[in-house]
Amino acid sequence: MRRTSYVVDVAAPAGVVYALLADTTQWPLFIPPSIHVERLDFDGTHDRFGMWATAGGTVTSWISRRSLDSAARTIDFHQEVPAPPATSMGGRWAVEERGPALSRLTLLHHFTVADDNEADADWIVRATDANSGAQLARLKETAERWTRLDDLLLIFEDSVRVHGPAELVYEFLYGAEDWPAHLPDVTRADVREDRTGVQLLSLDTRAADGRTHTAESVRVCFPHAGRIVFKETRSPLPLAAHTGEWSLVPDETGLTAVARHSVVLREEDVEGLLGPGVDLAQARDHVRSTLGAASTATLHRARRYAESAVRVLTPGR
Repeated sequence: MRRTSYVVDVAAPAGVVYALLADTTQWPLFIPPSIHVERLDFDGTHDRFGMWATAGGTVTSWISRRSLDSAARTIDFHQEVPAPPATSMGGRWAVEERGPALSRLTLLHHFTVADDNEADADWIVRATDANSGAQLARLKETAERWTRLDDLLLIFEDSVRVHGPAELVYEFLYGAEDWPAHLPDVTRADVREDRTGVQLLSLDTRAADGRTHTAESVRVCFPHAGRIVFKETRSPLPLAAHTGEWSLVPDETGLTAVARHSVVLREEDVEGLLGPGVDLAQARDHVRSTLGAASTATLHRARRYAESAVRVLTPGR
């Protein structure tokens, strides 16, 4: 059994820090290595979820179980299906109150590897060190802005009705490498899919002012559910974090294609990007309109892609 331990002091109430840890669905926004959390079961005390995350330069996934003790502010976890090369992985989050607005956050891990392989154990230690350091740093930064989080967090969605098959809409959204041929503002799209259903996307887009912005993201694809979730690992300013989802919702009369975005703003970058005197409310409006316009344009192009194929295949039209 190998063990690691990490500690950081946070200038925020212990309850705030614990709340950030307790809600795994928000981890991709607040914990850098986390890409997506798919909650499988939760009763307030026991939590079971699938996790996709970056580790050692790759995207890996596992299923975890957690036991939450809100009174003690501890969360015990173990990987039900551990990510190789680990044969077991578990640990504990603990939040200790050190004052009205000061807390200490501790993260413990314990793990094993097959045959006690030293190279595998060293790889896990290096990956755990890197991820844990990034996790604690971002949790500290986020918690210490707790009085501003409601203003920095922005969640919204846009939708388009489609009179065409969901399979074709999904095909367009999945095939991002073809977007430069269909979307005028996309000048480059590179897609790598080393694992089926997990895409690494690098995208160049041209803004209205002529500047080119590069974004990189990890996309996890669920074709049978008509969903593609993503997290940007490199975002244009003033975004500190950006996650989202493309989803297809069928009903009796057709299909609704939905683009959902969750964003954390980096307040200190707002004026430098948008100009002197621009406040957070104006920055929120700018991000909402910019991201919303881009994703809505993508949804409309996916709609035309699906509906034009239906017209071509329909006799007599």
